[in-house]
Amino acid sequence: MSTRIVEGPAKAALNILAEDDITFLHSLPKAELHAHLNGSIPLPTLRILLEQYQPDDLPNSLSKDVIEAQIRKFEEGVGLNKISDFFSLFPAVYALTSSPEASSIATRAVLDDFLEPGLDGHPQATYIELRTTPREIPGKMSRREYLEAVLKEVEARGRESAGLIVSLDRRMTSEVMHECVGLAIQLKSEGRPIVGIDLCGDPQAGDVENFKPHLTQARQAGLRLTLHIAEIAETSPDEHRALLNLGPSRLGHATFLPPSIREHYFGHVSVSEDAPADVITMSRRVADKPCVEICLTSNLLCKTVPDLQAHHIRAYLKNSHPVSICTDDTLPFRTSLLGEYALLLAKPPHGLGLSREEVVAIARMSMDSRFI
Repeated sequence: MSTRIVEGPAKAALNILAEDDITFLHSLPKAELHAHLNGSIPLPTLRILLEQYQPDDLPNSLSKDVIEAQIRKFEEGVGLNKISDFFSLFPAVYALTSSPEASSIATRAVLDDFLEPGLDGHPQATYIELRTTPREIPGKMSRREYLEAVLKEVEARGRESAGLIVSLDRRMTSEVMHECVGLAIQLKSEGRPIVGIDLCGDPQAGDVENFKPHLTQARQAGLRLTLHIAEIAETSPDEHRALLNLGPSRLGHATFLPPSIREHYFGHVSVSEDAPADVITMSRRVADKPCVEICLTSNLLCKTVPDLQAHHIRAYLKNSHPVSICTDDTLPFRTSLLGEYALLLAKPPHGLGLSREEVVAIARMSMDSRFI
């Protein structure tokens, strides 16, 4: 059973909704398409893993005290000044999941948290595509062993409930990316539920020209692509074009895509903020427009948007562009999928103030954008 504690923007939105609004949100089939495994481990599970943890005799091994301090920070609520602060939060989590056994426990807990009824008697999601970066711990775990530990738990849910996306971190070497894509292709050919490839990590790291051959190989092998793109304003238009030219099926965040690029690739036009969204078109799967994975709380807390009223979801909805509402990392952002949907429905300033019809259309687009 999920014991997720929701705080911050999602809690504020939930608190102002009427009971029948909550019932309505629970009733919607919802797909979670952008959830990072290690960023979504429930706090009670981290405590269990800490009890089992034995530090290695390695120079960079973390002590139990250091890990305990980081868990307390998660419990109290982390503060971020900019998106780059986010990437320093996870060494303790990685230390706790540095064996196949621990990775299996963590994966099972995350899947339970999303797919099993919580304290309110309802599951967060109908379906989840969990994503994770293959990890190697010399002498303890190979990348294949890590993926197999995660896949075992995903397979236990059935393909109608869960799939796995293999993430490539922008900080990886070309050799490691080649290995990870090769593993994903091999495991998919063995019938394992790997449904796609993700590009993630520090948006200021790496060179897109080095990523392209590996992402192209994955797509040619039948794996769908979802790419973190335009997460920071400083990213060059050339990088946006290079990634979009790979033909991704979904885009992660797409916060700072310039209007000129959106118009060129997706046919977007300048639309008045007062213009209503075209709900009928919104709810229709548009093959030539990659679904944008929107993570509202994540954007607010990482300060990539100043507030909900300035959120880029508005530009995508005004242009009838498919979107999917997701949580990103429930551990640091202390949110839930229900809480993210509450941010759609709640009235400003606590939410976007969308109609129920619009929220239904968005939920339908999420289900339609699954890689299965």
